[in-house]
Parts: sequence; structure tokens; C-alpha cells
Amino acid sequence: MKKQKIILVALALISVGIAYALFAVPPVSSEVSLPTSEEAIARGAYLVSAGGCISCHRAEGEETAETFSGGFALETDFGTFYAPNITPDAETGIGNWTARDFLLALKHGRSPGGGFYYPAFPYRAYAGLSDEEVLDIGAYLMSLDAVSYQAPEAETASWLFRWTVAGWNFMADRAQPAAETFNDELVARGAYLANNLGHCSECHTPRNSLGILDTSRAYTGATLGEETVEAIDAEALAEWTINNVDLFLLIGLKPNGEFVGGDMNDVIEHNTSKLTDEDRDALAAYFKRGN
Repeated sequence: MKKQKIILVALALISVGIAYALFAVPPVSSEVSLPTSEEAIARGAYLVSAGGCISCHRAEGEETAETFSGGFALETDFGTFYAPNITPDAETGIGNWTARDFLLALKHGRSPGGGFYYPAFPYRAYAGLSDEEVLDIGAYLMSLDAVSYQAPEAETASWLFRWTVAGWNFMADRAQPAAETFNDELVARGAYLANNLGHCSECHTPRNSLGILDTSRAYTGATLGEETVEAIDAEALAEWTINNVDLFLLIGLKPNGEFVGGDMNDVIEHNTSKLTDEDRDALAAYFKRGN
């Protein structure tokens, strides 16, 4: 009987430990603060462009209006997710966010109150950003005009709740391979832009039945809702030159003379075309490595 009690206590302690590991709010310092210098805001503006934020957080129905007030609907196998308002409106946006809130959201996928964001928000990719980059992003977003708009709540499957994301994160962590390292600085920069800041893999890599990226088939193409996302791995780009990739990222022109359409056209217009020449070269070097 005593042995059974010991086993039950041990199991209880293990359960508490697992629950804590899954649900505890990450230890992000509350001592950090958002920078206010013009230099930091300018760096943040570039990071926001390179990070593709406007592609999802634009105002619904205003394809070219860079208001960041949200409403864009992302159709997935798990429901429809609406990008939230990330302007500094205190009621409907992020006007009350602190530096700590930005770090929690972008690097850990947690809300200011500690809740979980659905992984339609690419926080797993943004986890590769430095704290300084995240704070610069926050500085820029807080410098924008506030827009009052409440994005709709996500329309998810009946079994999907925010707290279940804790288990999803755990499984995604186990499925994620160690980050690849590169000796070539240009390729390494391209890998960071593609896999972290630009989060290209989030759309161009297929997922398993739980929605976790299948990194063994990285960039081999995927489906997003009813849309087919093209492959951009080494095989798909075998006939492309470095200049082809660079020109595509700048104006959307393919080697066959056709221009890209669909959502990728918006990505190029609002994001990749705004990259520096050096960063477009870095992306091209990364995707063409080994060819």
C-alpha cells in the first residue's frame, strides 16, 4: 500500500512537472523597454517589411493599404484565422503592449496575459529573431497611427482550443531538427531570411496531419486552404539562375517571362521587393545552394 502511494505521488509530481513545462509563461524579463530612437524605428520598419507582416495584417479589402489593422482571413485545414490589428490602438490593437509583450508574442507565441496564439501566427519562425530585432519591430509598430478595428475571432474546429496549442508546441519542438549551419555568410543570411524573418517555409513546406511542418520535405510545395503553393526547393529551382531568383523577388518575373500571381504577388509587392539588394542576393544564394 505504501509503495502504491509513493507511485501515485511520483506520477502526480511528474504530471505537475509536465503541465508546468507546457503551460508556464516563458521567463521574459519585464525590465526591457522599447527603443524610441529614429534609428531603431527605421530598423523596425525594415524588419516588418522583410518579415511580411503587411501580407496578413493589412486591412481587409484594401490590398494596397498598409494600415496593419488586420482582418485578413487565412483559410487552413483547421479553420479560418483572422490576422489581428497590430496598430497602437489601445482598445482593438496593441496600444497597451510592453516590450515584454512583444518578446512573448514573437518569440514564444504567447499573449500578454500568457495565453497561446494559434500557430497561424508564425511565432516558431520568429523565435530565431534576436531580442533587439523584436524590440525594434515593436518600436516601429508603436510609431504608426492607431486604427480602431476589431478583427473577427478565429473560426476553428470544435475540438481545437487555445490551450491545446501547448501540446502542439511540444510535438513541434520534437519534430524540429537542429538548425543547419553554413560557412558562407551570404547563404547563412539567406537561411535566416527564409526560415526565420521571412518565414517562407510556413507556406512552401508541407505539413503533417497535425499541421506541423514536415522539414524532411522543406520547400517542396504545400496546400494552404484551397490554394496550391509552389515548390521552391533545389529541384524546383534547378533551371533558375541566381539572377532569375533575384529578379523574381524584385518584380515577380519568372524565367519563362511570366509574372507571378495570387498571394505571392502581394508578398513581392509589399515585402521582398523592399529588401536590400544584398538581402535578395542572400535569399537567392540560399535557395540556389548546391545547384
